[in-house]
Amino acid sequence: MTPSATSNQHGHDTAAAPLLIDLSRLGRILDQFAGKPGSLIPILQRTQDLYGYLPREAIRFIAQKTRIPLSRIHGVATFYAQFHLQRRGRNLVRICDGTACHVRGSGKSLQALQQAVGIAPGETTPDYKLTVEVVYCLGSCGISPVALVNDKVCGRLSADELVRRVKALG
Repeated sequence: MTPSATSNQHGHDTAAAPLLIDLSRLGRILDQFAGKPGSLIPILQRTQDLYGYLPREAIRFIAQKTRIPLSRIHGVATFYAQFHLQRRGRNLVRICDGTACHVRGSGKSLQALQQAVGIAPGETTPDYKLTVEVVYCLGSCGISPVALVNDKVCGRLSADELVRRVKALG
């Protein structure tokens, strides 16, 4: 097991909450796909389900056990938006800034949330409680501005309501 720690764009030290990577569980996933061609994406999906992101140690382990070049694994992991190479928060807030949401004030909501939680879009709080992302369409324009708070669609959100909902997260 290896600790994994980084810092975010604002210099917050995330080393205070290292994540220990148990590679034995990943070994069981790899055993399920042993000898099956074209299984890299499912392996990466299950790995991300296991850890919440794709830790460096896990990517190296996958390369070693599958004999897939590390560069190929990294290329796939960075090509697809579904994969994340940085540890994310327990709670995920995605704020839509597509045209309808933007026109109806999503920018103000995003600014208010940034001030309230102290992180910019694409960042995670140092305690790994929250990750904030901006997306450009959630397909709910009729109830804009919209955000996904832990996969729950929240529509017609004012800046104050968004901040209240996020602060209420456990």
